[in-house]
Parts: sequence; structure tokens; C-alpha cells
Amino acid sequence: MPFVRIDAIGTDKLEALGNAVHDAMVETLGIPADDRFQVLNGRSTLKYDDYLGIQRDEGVVFVAITMRPGRTDEQKKALYRRIAELAEEYSGTEPRNVLVTINETDLVNWSFGNGEAQYA
Repeated sequence: MPFVRIDAIGTDKLEALGNAVHDAMVETLGIPADDRFQVLNGRSTLKYDDYLGIQRDEGVVFVAITMRPGRTDEQKKALYRRIAELAEEYSGTEPRNVLVTINETDLVNWSFGNGEAQYA
């Protein structure tokens, strides 16, 4: 049930990046393969600096994942690594350009349709 939003400059790599993030979540978090909810956004501009000494460029990708709580810190770290690896493999995006955030929210905060809170 993770909800993923990916923002990148241009649209040429979005499908590959979406696949990279999804495959990484299946591998590291054990989400079902058919559990894909993504918004892929091609932008003309994204703002970023070299925070923490990481030299980013126009290949920067922002990945925001909203999911339920319960994953361990080790699972999240493995997810970050695998997203960076697969983003490079699938789309040529350098790992230094992959910024990932996770927002955890309780199950009552999800509706998958029909105006219902299916997991509440």
C-alpha cells in the first residue's frame, strides 16, 4: 500500500524510475508485486543544493514514499540502497542524485476507493 511520488527533470526516465522504486520495495519491504500506486512527475525545474557534501546535478530525482508504520530501520536503509542501485541500473540515474523520503501514516488515514477506510 505504499504511495510513491517521483519528481524528476523531464519525462524520459520516469517509467524506469517508477519501476526501480517499485522493485526495490518488493525486494526489501516485501510488498505485494501488484501493490503499485505511483505519481510520476516530469518537471522543467527542481531546486536542490549540495547538502551534506553530495554533489547533485540536473539528474536529481526526488522520491517520496508514504506508507504504514512498522518497517525497521534496517529495512528502510536497505530500501534506500536498493532504490539507488536500481535507479542507476534501470535509468542511468547516479546514486548521488537519488533523494528518498519516507512518511509513515496510520492505517485509518488510507482510503483505496468507494469512500471507505478499508484498513480501519
